[in-house]
Parts: sequence; C-alpha cells; structure tokens
Amino acid sequence: MSLQSDINSLVESVDLELYDTTVVNEGEETIYRVSVISKTIENGKRKGVSLDACVELTHLISPLLDVTPPVSGDYRLEVGSPGIERKLTTLDHFKKSIGENIALLLGEKKKLRAKLSNVVGKSLTFLKEEEEIIIAFDDVQKAKTYFEW
Repeated sequence: MSLQSDINSLVESVDLELYDTTVVNEGEETIYRVSVISKTIENGKRKGVSLDACVELTHLISPLLDVTPPVSGDYRLEVGSPGIERKLTTLDHFKKSIGENIALLLGEKKKLRAKLSNVVGKSLTFLKEEEEIIIAFDDVQKAKTYFEW
C-alpha cells in the first residue's frame, strides 16, 4: 500500500474524508499537511471538523510517518480542515464541493462565480441566477470555494 492510501485508511477510521495531502515550505520549516473534511452533510452543507478529531488523527498518523516519512529531512505534521475558502485543484476536490459557491478563472482572464451543482466525468455544472452553465474541468485555470457573508 502507498503512504497516501494508508493515511486515507486512518482518516476513514475516524469517520472523516481525506481532502488532500501537501508538502509546503514556510520560511525554514517544511510542513506535511493532511487536510480532512467531514462526511456528514447537514442542511445541504458539509459539517465542520472538530479540533479533537484533528488531534486524534494526528496521533494516528504520526507513528505511520515515523516508519514511512513523507519527505526527507525534518518536517512538521499538520492535520486540519482545508477551510471554508479553499483551492480546488482536482476533480475530486470539485466532487467534494458540490453545493458550494465557487470562484473560477477560465481562459482569457474570464471569471465566473457560481454554485457548483454537479460533476459528471470531466464536466462541471454550475448554477448562476437559475441558469445552468457547463464547463470542462480542463478549461479551469484556477478555482476556489468562497463564502458569501
């Protein structure tokens, strides 16, 4: 099994869903970031992830990384939620964001802000003022969720 699938199994064991794993450098420090989301959807919105769940998951993942380090050299493990406003870089990220507001940058600096209603294959369906807009995943240059205050 790969490190990613082992981490995914640990995340599933605490009834959460793996959103992403990334390695980031902040100053002199290397951080291995594990982002998780809740499986539970209440009132059309995904439930938040508690700090206790992140701590529990940190204790589960840490021994695994002692055996199979994700990077060479020193690093810090960080387990948390990707946040209410987060980047969408994969089709899986879009699938996990159905029902949320998305800000997109498409070709020729064209921007779109709309609610993601469906993902089928590589087609993303959005609703904007009751109009359905279908965009190919490959046409998306940048995307992120946004919260309307």
